[in-house]
Amino acid sequence: MILRKIFNPLAVVRYLRWELAASAFLSVAVYFLYDTQRLEKVSLPFSVAAILGSALAIFLAFRNNNSYNRWWEARTIWGSIINNSRIFARQIIANADSALSGGKVNAGQIEAYKRELIYRQIAFAHALRLHLRGQKSFEEFAHLLSKEEFTQAVQKQNTPNYLLFLQGKSIKNGVKAEILGAFDNISLEPTLAGFNNYQGACERIKNTPLLRQYHFFTKLFLLVFMAILPFSLIADFHKMGVPSMMIPLSILISFVFAVMGKVGEVNEDPFENRITDIPMSAMCNTIERDLKEMLGEPDLPEKYIPQNGFLF
Repeated sequence: MILRKIFNPLAVVRYLRWELAASAFLSVAVYFLYDTQRLEKVSLPFSVAAILGSALAIFLAFRNNNSYNRWWEARTIWGSIINNSRIFARQIIANADSALSGGKVNAGQIEAYKRELIYRQIAFAHALRLHLRGQKSFEEFAHLLSKEEFTQAVQKQNTPNYLLFLQGKSIKNGVKAEILGAFDNISLEPTLAGFNNYQGACERIKNTPLLRQYHFFTKLFLLVFMAILPFSLIADFHKMGVPSMMIPLSILISFVFAVMGKVGEVNEDPFENRITDIPMSAMCNTIERDLKEMLGEPDLPEKYIPQNGFLF
């Protein structure tokens, strides 16, 4: 996620280098044909570019709006994962601690049980992040699971879903062992089901791209607009006696439309581990720090901080 308010102009130019190179080439070519070779027939009425630009703006506005909605929905879902992880940890700790008064289980068993479920919840967040990004660096959460459980989890095609399955089994086992009360499962199950729903929502965004026709035609209209623009500007600037001014102005207008197109394109997929995506690594770090603190552990992982204005 980009946090800096000031962008590096050179970085933006590198990001749009092909679009700017195409615009510059066309602008210089049209200027050369019109002003040097006197081929006035290469010009077009400005209304052609104006009409096409209006149509392009509608496509860009629709795509950017829907791309931002996808990005914001993804951020909202992960905010809910953070909040509900805290709720889940609080429920486990409070319900398990109440078993001490019964005297049927000792403090060591209760602490081990709380640690198992809360550590597995942290592992779920890390596994979901890797699952959405298509990464296989499972060793990042190996310290949170037993060796046997970790080996089984990473062999599954959907590791985060398997970890939620294990959470459900552990809650049932906790009720049988009387670490949890007979009715605690009723309050814990909706929280656990919520994580399934959040994962499904993330997978929906990941696996269902924005309508491809909007992607294709937006790109097509942008290229056509950039190609027509110099032909539509050259005649007016020639009448003003400054035909060379058409070149920088044509590049500038193309740059504006290209930036709007790129913004929608990168926001469309918020789980690709780019600087524009939601900072899932930082959010997993928040979950791990908060839940371990709730367990009373003194050694917490270092808090993720932005680097060069970016948070991953």
